[in-house]
Amino acid sequence: MANFLLVHGAWHGAWCWQRVLPGLVRAGHRAHAVTLTGVGERAHLLHPGIDLETHILDVMAAMDAEEMSDVVLVVHSYAGMLGTAVADRRPERLSHLVYLDAVLPKPGESWSSTHASTTRNARIAAAQAHPQRAFPAPDPTVFGLSDADHAWVQRRQTPHPGGPYTQVLDFDPQRVASVPRTFINCIAPPLGTIDVSRLRMVDPKFWDGAWLPGSRVLEMQTGHDPMVSDPQTLLKLLLTLT
Repeated sequence: MANFLLVHGAWHGAWCWQRVLPGLVRAGHRAHAVTLTGVGERAHLLHPGIDLETHILDVMAAMDAEEMSDVVLVVHSYAGMLGTAVADRRPERLSHLVYLDAVLPKPGESWSSTHASTTRNARIAAAQAHPQRAFPAPDPTVFGLSDADHAWVQRRQTPHPGGPYTQVLDFDPQRVASVPRTFINCIAPPLGTIDVSRLRMVDPKFWDGAWLPGSRVLEMQTGHDPMVSDPQTLLKLLLTLT
């Protein structure tokens, strides 16, 4: 039995894992999905003071509350920042770290550091204009979604807190690299804001060579929200990690 902890990306919530969680449980594993402060069913908690540390603590608090060890931590998109932080602070609690089309930061970088200046400036401006310092969700078309999947995600998305976007993350890459890691690359279509991370995952100089040992890269022929667009293939990939 493995312990899966699933962490969504920006604008989403635990709801996005509804098509994956039951399969993990049917396979005999424990599985829990986190909703970060200020989004999803916790959108009523949105406030200007939410920052990267808030969301890192959300993930670690879920591990503690569920009394999880040997955790397969699956982090989607923005949550790559959070998974990296947890692997730095609690590597002994993790058996595997899965970056699901997720951000791969360098020490001292923010989430916004991995984006083009036009995207970065637009999101910062949107957050500054929002009364709770949040920026709105994009149209789910950019995630490769259409029809009923598009409508389902569009209904459920909520503005994302702006504080975590620009806050830098400091960590020891050697500690993170001590945890076995997998990057699942979603390429049909690829999301442009993940392009920098895609290049890093195969760069032998990334983290001064600490990234590649113990890591592997898998591909999915689907868009940025595979838990919605192709949950069965994602489930099969996750089950190979146990």
